[in-house]
Amino acid sequence: MRKISTVAKSGNEILKEPKLTIGLDLGDRSSHYCILDEAGKVILEHNLPTTPKGVQQIFSRIPRSRIALETGTHSPWVSRQLTQLGHEVIVAHARNVRLIGESSRKDDQLDARTLARLARIDPELLGPVRHRSAKAQIHLTVIRARAALVSARTALVNAARGLTKSYGERLRHRANESRDRGRTEPRVAGWSMNHCGTTTRW
Repeated sequence: MRKISTVAKSGNEILKEPKLTIGLDLGDRSSHYCILDEAGKVILEHNLPTTPKGVQQIFSRIPRSRIALETGTHSPWVSRQLTQLGHEVIVAHARNVRLIGESSRKDDQLDARTLARLARIDPELLGPVRHRSAKAQIHLTVIRARAALVSARTALVNAARGLTKSYGERLRHRANESRDRGRTEPRVAGWSMNHCGTTTRW
């Protein structure tokens, strides 16, 4: 991993810095972070893998800090892990961070710096949001997975019916279709879905 720090400072010195503020720009495979000292000076910039192990290796060695990151695909688990490590985590609403969202070019280093500076000046500028709990996220995943399966199934059935009509034939509607669909509801982590979209324990 290539280090892109603009300030030569040893790891031990960084660990002794009080009141660190960190901006973390999350990417799908790798993420960029920028660390500011109490005076707002950049003391370290670097990349890390966007994995639980990568987050653990970097942020478990840093004293309790204020860390800002944007909402996105990885932000729920990253924010939970950083909180478990003892950091103050601010999840910024992506639409509120106009300095990043409306930038003419995507620059991970600049984005991480901007997040860090906004978090240091006034966290409310980031429009902070609170993610669902891990349990609530599991339930939402079940609902979304079921919706995707139902949508895919409907598309396939409609396609098949349209193709057969070109030959002058029609597919029969199954009277017991709803009943059979109920037997194949997806189950995740001990929960199943009924037709109303609610969860039941099994």
